[in-house]
Amino acid sequence: MAFDEVKENISEAEATARSYLDSSRQFYKLKGFKLLMKGVMFFVKIVSVGIMLILSLLFLSISAAFWIGSLLEHPYQGFLIVGGCYLLFGLLIFLFRHSLRKPLLKKFSEFYFDEI
Repeated sequence: MAFDEVKENISEAEATARSYLDSSRQFYKLKGFKLLMKGVMFFVKIVSVGIMLILSLLFLSISAAFWIGSLLEHPYQGFLIVGGCYLLFGLLIFLFRHSLRKPLLKKFSEFYFDEI
């Protein structure tokens, strides 16, 4: 009789452990899906806003180049000035790229580790 009770307790413990492991696996699966979807939605938002900003910047740059060119009476000079401004801006970003790394890493680590 004592062995039967021990056998039942072991069977119940095994069933409880299996249930716990199954629940834990489902929980982490859902948590991973939530994190993945949040990342995908963040990426989609960034890409869609980025496309709109790039198109806006393109049209503003063209209009600024024509406006500067009309002031200087040579349209190509306006495009050269606007292009030079973009080269200068790109050079500044390249020079200060290391100082941009720390804030970006901090922001993305908060995004990732707060969700887990």
